[in-house]
Amino acid sequence: MSVELLDDLEAGELSVEFEGAEPEELLEWGLERFSPRIAISTAFQIDGVALIDMAYELDPEVRIFSVDTGRLPAESYELIEALRERYPGLKLELLAPDPGQLQRMVGRHGPNLFRTSVEQRLLCCNIRKVQPLTKHLAGLDAWITGLRRDQWATRSDIRKIEIDHDHGAIVKLNPLAEWSEEEVWDYVREREVPTHPLYDRGYTSIGCAPCTRAIKPGEASRAGRWWWETNAPKECGIHCAVETGGLEHELHAIIGEEHDE
Repeated sequence: MSVELLDDLEAGELSVEFEGAEPEELLEWGLERFSPRIAISTAFQIDGVALIDMAYELDPEVRIFSVDTGRLPAESYELIEALRERYPGLKLELLAPDPGQLQRMVGRHGPNLFRTSVEQRLLCCNIRKVQPLTKHLAGLDAWITGLRRDQWATRSDIRKIEIDHDHGAIVKLNPLAEWSEEEVWDYVREREVPTHPLYDRGYTSIGCAPCTRAIKPGEASRAGRWWWETNAPKECGIHCAVETGGLEHELHAIIGEEHDE
């Protein structure tokens, strides 16, 4: 049975109330209010594994999901196995893109379309990441992310509790919003939480293997994402609406065909 969801006013008031609170306090509140229709979204970066550790301590039955795009680095799967070993019975669900949509996209544009233009990259992100996530969120009342305000300019004003109007007005919790990257690292080191092996090789933001590289000295933490692009958002569309008219046309052509079958 679905619980009563929040509206924007209630979410704003609660966000102010939880400002300054530790992440575990917001996690505990969210799990108590929305379970079992609440889950943690993770891409297995430092913030995600910190949240998994916090939430598992509160409730070992907590639901966790991630999108397996089909282009993840091998090290991501190594981390998944390490997390399963560290947290017995971990309820981790891996989502996958729709095979038909993938086949149509690759058939039209090739497997490495993301290299040709920002619009094509956003199309690839949408098919591989956004669509599977959107489908999964349709079955939830709330989701938990590892977003922080210091990650990128587009995230500087995120609140700890938001209404996600891009996904059916469900509740979106950002327990780590106030934390700095250093605070997150301090937490995982103190708790000896398994972390992504690529961090030891100079990676600071990890996504699909062909779209992620280690950063150079002095570069911003997300500079390793889609580094060949200029004047483009360092977002895939999951947490920030970045669609264009051309992208929407391509999506209709690819996804629309599926609905017409």
